[in-house]
Amino acid sequence: MANTNAPFGFRQYSGTGSAPTYEQVAMTIASNNTTAIYFGDPVVPLNTGYIAQASSNSVQIAGIFVGCKYLSTSQKRTVWSNYWPGSDANGNVEAYVVNDPNAKFVAQSDATGVAFADINANIGFAIGTGNSATGISGAYLDTSTLNTTNTLPFRVVSLVSAPPGSNGTDSGAYNYAVVAFNNVSTKQLTGI
Repeated sequence: MANTNAPFGFRQYSGTGSAPTYEQVAMTIASNNTTAIYFGDPVVPLNTGYIAQASSNSVQIAGIFVGCKYLSTSQKRTVWSNYWPGSDANGNVEAYVVNDPNAKFVAQSDATGVAFADINANIGFAIGTGNSATGISGAYLDTSTLNTTNTLPFRVVSLVSAPPGSNGTDSGAYNYAVVAFNNVSTKQLTGI
C-alpha cells in the first residue's frame, strides 16, 4: 500500500521527560505576530526574545511548537489552543515548545522519501500548509537537503516500520522517519 501525502509536522516520539509534556517549556509569541504557528511546527528564537514559525532549513531552531494560551480579544477569555491563529490576542501569547535536546520526533518525508541509507544524515524541513480547522502543522522533511551539513536542524535516527502496512511504513515517497534535534538552541547551553 502506497503512503498517503498528509504531512503533520513533527510529532513527539520520545524525550528525556515523561508523557504528556516531554519537557516542554513556555516561550513567548508577540501579539502582533500575524503568522500562524501550528502544532508540530519548528519555531525559531528572535533577537527580540520572542519566537516565530521557522522558515529556513539552516536556521537554529528553538524547538517544536505544541500549543499556546492567550487572552482572546473576541471571546473575552483565556483561550488554550494547539495553534496560534496569528491574531485575536490581547497581550503576548504564552507558547509551549518542546526543546529537550534529547527529544525525538516522527515526521513525514516529501515525494522522494527517506531511505535506510539516510540514517545518521542531517535533514531540513519545509513548512507546508497548516490546517486551521485542526491546528495541525503541514511541515514535512525536505529530502533534497539530506547531507552532513551540521547547520541543518534535524538528524535522521530511524525509519518508521510498524505496524506493517500502515501509512508511512512503506519505503519511498511520503514515508515516516524518526528525527532528533541537530542544532536546537538548548544544545548550545553548556556550563550553565
